[in-house]
Amino acid sequence: MEKNKIKINCKQIEVYSLNTVIVGSGAAGLNAADRLYNFGQKDIAVITEGLKMGTSRNTGSDKQTYYKLSLSSKNKDSTYEMAETLFSGGAVDGDIALVESALSTFSFYHLVDIGVPFPHNQFGEYIGYKTDHAPKKRATSAGPLTSYYMTEKLEKEVQNKSIKIFDNYQVIAILTDKSQKKAIGLLTLNKNQLNNKEKLYTIFNTTNIIYATGGPAGMYAASVYPSSQTGASGLAFEVGVKGKNLTEWQYGIASTKFRWNLSGSYQQVLPTYISTDQKGNDRKEFLNDYFSNPKKMFISIFKKGYEWPFDPRKVKNQGSSLIDIIVYYETIIKGRRVWLDYRQNSKLISDCGKLNISLLGKEVKKYLKNSEALFGNPIERLKKMNKPAIDLYANNGINLKNEMLEIAVCAQHNNGGLAANIWWESNLKHFFPVGEVNGSHGVYRPGGSALNAGQVGSTRAAQFIANCYRENPLDLKHFKRMITMQVKRKIDLGDTFLDSINKNNYKFSSSVIEIRKKIGQRMSKAAAHIRSKNSIQSALEKTKFDFENLTKTCFLNSIRDLSLAFQNYDLLFTQLVYLKAIKNYIDLGGKSRGSYLIKTEKENIFTNNLIENLDFDLEKNFLSEKIQLIQYKNNKFNINWRHVRPIPDNDYWFEKIWNKYRKNKIIK
Repeated sequence: MEKNKIKINCKQIEVYSLNTVIVGSGAAGLNAADRLYNFGQKDIAVITEGLKMGTSRNTGSDKQTYYKLSLSSKNKDSTYEMAETLFSGGAVDGDIALVESALSTFSFYHLVDIGVPFPHNQFGEYIGYKTDHAPKKRATSAGPLTSYYMTEKLEKEVQNKSIKIFDNYQVIAILTDKSQKKAIGLLTLNKNQLNNKEKLYTIFNTTNIIYATGGPAGMYAASVYPSSQTGASGLAFEVGVKGKNLTEWQYGIASTKFRWNLSGSYQQVLPTYISTDQKGNDRKEFLNDYFSNPKKMFISIFKKGYEWPFDPRKVKNQGSSLIDIIVYYETIIKGRRVWLDYRQNSKLISDCGKLNISLLGKEVKKYLKNSEALFGNPIERLKKMNKPAIDLYANNGINLKNEMLEIAVCAQHNNGGLAANIWWESNLKHFFPVGEVNGSHGVYRPGGSALNAGQVGSTRAAQFIANCYRENPLDLKHFKRMITMQVKRKIDLGDTFLDSINKNNYKFSSSVIEIRKKIGQRMSKAAAHIRSKNSIQSALEKTKFDFENLTKTCFLNSIRDLSLAFQNYDLLFTQLVYLKAIKNYIDLGGKSRGSYLIKTEKENIFTNNLIENLDFDLEKNFLSEKIQLIQYKNNKFNINWRHVRPIPDNDYWFEKIWNKYRKNKIIK
């Protein structure tokens, strides 16, 4: 890695030249750095907005899952069978599914080797269990903090190898050649030097970029992503990287003060669902208003534990996902607040405060009895079944024994993202999106497959770079000619944001937070798990207006707001792209699927007779065998659909593969 300076906009800007930069310090990004080093490419560095930020390090669930091939006796499995499971989710490319299956054990054992505490039996078998959307016992877990342990151990590997980490650097532009066919570098905001205008910006001149920025979480107000996770997908769309399956997200019930998925035992202990006004008054048990009888309601609450993501297929006949719609109705439509109360049983199963077992369904009674928790109130049952679930909230300032837990239906994972090939290289050459920012998933995915996909994708990118893209970056003079106008445009945007400090002169409070709230509220209301043609069109028009007028409406109080202003620019452009994709899906006749419901226009489902008025159609594989691709090019959005690529029918003759492997003809 070499350090120099170049002059742009009358500014002397530091430039680092090296083979590969990895953007992001989550599990996928750190694994990419570790793998690259192990594969022999050591001219690398990690760039991160904050080493301790991001989703991998700050999120989890009741039992956070890692999905891989079955690794214990009597559980027959194969890479092809696992690929079929991934492929069957709809809108998935078969070749990518096969790669994620084939490298799942390679990636899993690497995590085991570096110390992630996945459990095994006395014979060394890594026992599995079934997770959602999966037919075999492929799932494993290191507990609620699985991804945290992964990130922690991978960070240690990176530090032990003395790989340079540029901490507190925010990427604000991806730099390309003049035809936007190849990535050649990055422009970053050095947040360590916000008070030093001479060092405010830093440029990276690179042969390759591994982009591990996570999902665009900042688009949603109701979000289970950590508040430190915003994403940076808009910067990629801006330079022509294609988006894939952007319509497909996963949503579910989560706590909002401390952001955490409320799946598993959090639901199976039957907490009481409470609605209040905005001040926390007017307490009501409300779910029973929408169910035909208490038994149906408690079965749905219980099933919400293992049917956690919202699924339109589980709405009708008073299924578990009806609860997500009711919570949305209370919070978004009625403007109330919703809570889980673990301190007392619902009045519908309470006999003088005690659990009335006779009012529970057979499935619920059997589970609680087998768990030795068929007694008491929800917090007592939770303590018996999963005390760490209580401790987790206590460690984050919430005592479930003494207070209610505020909830919402939250964005949890983007199944779509940036498009890439089987080596995780995008249509923009030398640019590799890995982890959640990569759209390798389709409509449905097995729980835990995202953690595997991040490890597999970052490994594949590292393999390809180490074998095929070893050359040095451009010489500095050539690089400067290529990037001067691109850098100038972004610095000019930054200067415009900074000029608002003087114009504002504290007449107005900083608007960056209000703009962020507006972005999130719009997406959560119109484009989360409840969607309609009219609401998407309205949101799209408002987003387009806000993006085009951002420099007029963005007021900074100090240079400290500059980072947020650049984030808002990225989020607004990202939102514009996503809403374009969703509108296109609906215009083509796309129906409810995955983790969202599309309302028909002939009925308003949100009335007092919610159950009777639910009116929506399920997708009947009309578009499930196709993939939507969207690209921003020459100031226009181009959307097209193609058929999924099938699972490859490989030639498994050993001698042929061995011969190709020895001649280095596999990685290409």
